[in-house]
Amino acid sequence: QVQLVESGGGLVQAGESLKLSCIASESILRFNTMAWYRQAPGNRRDLVAKITYPGRTNYADSVKGRFTISRSSAENTVYLQMDNLKPEDTAVYFCAAHWSQSTSWGRGTQVTVSS
Repeated sequence: QVQLVESGGGLVQAGESLKLSCIASESILRFNTMAWYRQAPGNRRDLVAKITYPGRTNYADSVKGRFTISRSSAENTVYLQMDNLKPEDTAVYFCAAHWSQSTSWGRGTQVTVSS
């Protein structure tokens, strides 16, 4: 089972930026999709952004134009650049690797945006 470790979360003010990283224990090219999800207290875990093996990206409507997902296959790392952060972006952000019928999750990194 692949191990995923997220980093880069923190406390920022509205309008500022953060860049999250997700390092995988093996090549990310073996996975159909790498993705970022987030979960705020009392809410379900929702998809934020995903990148498929050919490099196609998709974003939740709430983050389009502000967040960018990217990857480095050489570093086995997926990134999430988050710009113009808003208080409603506050959540725990999780990295996920999807392949066949399986999914692996990281433990998450907290992002808090103050107004």
